[in-house]
Amino acid sequence: MKETLRYLAGLAGPSGYGSNSTAEQVTEDFSCMVPPHLTAIITGATSGIGAETARVLAKKGVRIVIPARDLRRAAELKEEIQKESPQAEIILLELDLSSLTSVKRFCTEFLSLGLSLNILINNAGIFSQNLEFSEDKIEMTYATNYLGHFLLTEMLLEKMVETAAKTGIQGRIINVTSVIHSWVKRDSFRFNQMLNPKNYNGTRAYAQSKLANILHAKEMARQLQARNARVTINAVHPGIVKTGITRAHKGFITDSIFFVASKLLKSSSQGASTTCYVALSPQLEGVTGKYFADCNESSCSSLANDESEAQKLFKQTRAVIYKRLGQPAA
Repeated sequence: MKETLRYLAGLAGPSGYGSNSTAEQVTEDFSCMVPPHLTAIITGATSGIGAETARVLAKKGVRIVIPARDLRRAAELKEEIQKESPQAEIILLELDLSSLTSVKRFCTEFLSLGLSLNILINNAGIFSQNLEFSEDKIEMTYATNYLGHFLLTEMLLEKMVETAAKTGIQGRIINVTSVIHSWVKRDSFRFNQMLNPKNYNGTRAYAQSKLANILHAKEMARQLQARNARVTINAVHPGIVKTGITRAHKGFITDSIFFVASKLLKSSSQGASTTCYVALSPQLEGVTGKYFADCNESSCSSLANDESEAQKLFKQTRAVIYKRLGQPAA
């Protein structure tokens, strides 16, 4: 209740920011402390909070790599960003996150550029009301929101560790999740059922994928700490933002409720604030395996905090990904 009231009032938390803070505000306060020559990959950057995250980070001098299915829309965004920040360096590469082959191809193409990699923002997300399957025969929401990002992180991790070791600048991975991860009950979080559900529910599939994003961050943080790598990974809830995903959910609630709820929604700029804060804030040096909301560390569900569940999911995910790719897990 206290957190809800704080959110509605827009009160600042311990970080000095709150639900009303925008991405520009949170980065302006420490813009002079942002290291030069950073490179960030941002998935889902052609619209919504992803586009705002790309715009604000580019404004702070970060080189932005935008993976996109729609390269035309990505080119339009690049033009928009460079109108505001003429010196911004924006690189566009093709990627379909629902396709493991496409993820692998993207990573190979990015790594061939020989660039450093400081920040990886796993932001893209879809919500599907109807049951659909990816080319890998995996339920589309889970394939896109979780499995694609898992493989993307796996294939780019050594580049991030190497960059951090060479530059002395801590690498940061951010998994964008959702507060509705807490709706998932333990008995409904079954890996094989999520890959190929018998009774599909769009909201449940979305919540399960977002819980998986947090568990991924928890287990990756543990592994990175064990090897003393200078790379952190955290999960962020951007708030309920006015995006295409929100509109897709509208069919589940009445117009009147949606109208009232929409007045409590964040703008894209407010929604991108937590991602930008976790990506750049010097206050978060060394902070890893945490869950953030409204630019402050917050609490996630007990299931999301279950270390054994995180390890089990990690092993299951690697096994199914490499089986689909037809190669042994490394």
